[in-house]
Amino acid sequence: MSIRSESSGRPLVLGSTSRYRRELLARLGLPFEVAAPQVDETALAGETPEALARRLALAKAHAVAQRHPGAIVIGSDQVADLGGEALGKPGDHANAFAQLRRMSGRQVVFQTAVAVVCRETGFEALELAPVVVQFRVLGDGEIERYLSLEQPYDCAGSAKSEGLGIALLQAIDSDDPTALVGLPLIRTCRMLRAAGIRVP
Repeated sequence: MSIRSESSGRPLVLGSTSRYRRELLARLGLPFEVAAPQVDETALAGETPEALARRLALAKAHAVAQRHPGAIVIGSDQVADLGGEALGKPGDHANAFAQLRRMSGRQVVFQTAVAVVCRETGFEALELAPVVVQFRVLGDGEIERYLSLEQPYDCAGSAKSEGLGIALLQAIDSDDPTALVGLPLIRTCRMLRAAGIRVP
C-alpha cells in the first residue's frame, strides 16, 4: 500500500538507496517510500562535475517516477569537484586514501543536486547546492587513522563530514547545510512545497 502525503494526496518517494539521504529526508516528518533508481552513473565525455550531478539527480527522479507515475519523486546526486575533476565514491581503502591525499590542503566543491518530479502533473524542478570545502593539510598517518575508523567508502570524495570526516576540514561554506551530507533540505523543502506538499 502506498504511503500518501496528507497535503498533496500523492505518495512521496525518495529515489535513492543512500541511507544518508533517507535519514535526512526523515527529518521532515513526512511519510515516504524508498525506491532504487537503477541509473548508470558514468560521466559523459567532457561532462563537468556540476553537469554530472544535475543530470544524475534528474535521471534518478525520472527513473523512479516512471515506475511510480502518480508519486512525487525526489532524486539527488553528489559529485566532489576537485579543480574540475569529478571524484565519486571511492569504493575501497586504496581509492579513498588516494582521493584524500589529493584533496589534502586543497579546496573541493561538493556539487549536490536535487530534483523533484511528478509524471502525472508534469511537475519538474532541479536545483544545485554547491558546498565549498577547504581541507587541512593531511599527513598519511592521519588519513590512515581516519579511514580505519570511519571507512567512508560509500561517500563522494571519502569525506564523511557528519562523522569523523569533519576533523579533516578547515572550513565549510554553504547556504544549505545538509547538502554536504547528500540532500540539501532547504532546497528540497522549497521544491516539495511547489509540488503541493506542506512542509512543515
